[in-house]
Amino acid sequence: MEMLIALVILIVTLIIGIPIPFVFLATVIYLIFSLGYDPSFLIPYGFSKLNNMVLLAIPLFIMAGGMMSLGGIGRRIVDFTEMIVGKTKGGMGVVTIIACAIFGAMSGSAAAALNSIGAIMFPRLEKSGYSKGFAASLIISSSVLGLLIPPSAIMILYAWIGNQSVLASFLATLGPGIILMILLSIINTIYMKDKDINIQQNNDNPELLSTSKKRTSMLAIPGLLMPFIVLGGIYSGAMTPTEAAAVAVVYSIPIGFWFYKELNRKRLYQSFVEAATTTGVLMVMLFGIMLLSRIIIMENIPDTLMKFLLSITENTLLLMLLINLFLIVIGMLMDDVSAVLLATPLLLPIVVNLGIDPIHFAAIIGVNLGMGLLTPPTAPLLYLGGRMSKAPINTMMGPTMLMILFAWLPTLIITTFIPEVALFLPRLLLGL
Repeated sequence: MEMLIALVILIVTLIIGIPIPFVFLATVIYLIFSLGYDPSFLIPYGFSKLNNMVLLAIPLFIMAGGMMSLGGIGRRIVDFTEMIVGKTKGGMGVVTIIACAIFGAMSGSAAAALNSIGAIMFPRLEKSGYSKGFAASLIISSSVLGLLIPPSAIMILYAWIGNQSVLASFLATLGPGIILMILLSIINTIYMKDKDINIQQNNDNPELLSTSKKRTSMLAIPGLLMPFIVLGGIYSGAMTPTEAAAVAVVYSIPIGFWFYKELNRKRLYQSFVEAATTTGVLMVMLFGIMLLSRIIIMENIPDTLMKFLLSITENTLLLMLLINLFLIVIGMLMDDVSAVLLATPLLLPIVVNLGIDPIHFAAIIGVNLGMGLLTPPTAPLLYLGGRMSKAPINTMMGPTMLMILFAWLPTLIITTFIPEVALFLPRLLLGL
């Protein structure tokens, strides 16, 4: 009964708009006193779980993403991608998708990709003839590639909570990310086939219009080297994810200051403040969810939920459909970080008992929660994209649902029922 009341508290506080860190803390406080747990037992556990070097990678990647956005790296990536595929009908949409994927390989954040690539591509797409609603929907769907193309912030959290390999979790979402890129590109091409698209005016910067392909390529090289340095360092074993994130920050500073000359002390300070603010909120949230996950385990909630699911059906495929439905609902109500923090301790023991590889489940949870970022009612990226593009939400809903139905859901189905999509690279490169 206490856990049911706690669930009601969790849902009600989310609906009325209380900040999520306080939602978790309120739920934990209720459970501590209603179930009679000693706070002096739980609180040290929460602090001990936060004492982990892996978690430092998250604020560092946030900081790197901010400096890449403010320092001009994102714009050079867009210019280079546009030079390659932008001068075709519908090519600007493909530029957006690829640029978001490349930016995601450097920042690990959907919001950072949306802020950086979105600010550049919204006016270019509109000038090329894209409607505001479709352009905004395409960008928000593509920005979520920042969560799937490694490194990924939510995969760091998943690996930390589930005691899994960070590298394997990174690789698990790469296959689904590539599938999603292909499907979004196909939708963009088909949707824009009969539209009146201006393929001549695909760059609204007069200075860049006059530059040669060689100059564009040369300017893009420092930015394009960054994902190779970060991912190459991680997968070669030369750097841990935390060290790679620190290298990304250090690399971004001289490139932004002296090569692109768009980063200054004010912008650097701004990126530090944003990273510190986000980290503070995240640490409060992590502390609350660690206490909650401990209570969930001590109350044997995963086993209870497993018995409930088995009472409905013993078919593994149907059980996975139910788990996916549960994840979709969580993704619709919460942001990706909060959702992975709640879903991992609750569902990971269940899927392991069903014989699902934890690394396979990393990909399943990544695709689900990525889709949740653009699925109402919460849909934080949907509303952020609408504000950035000044596109009415009602004009975005049709194209967004189109991308969910024909790109996101097929990617989720393929990822769920073809395990090799997630497991091929971890097994090939890490021998898992």
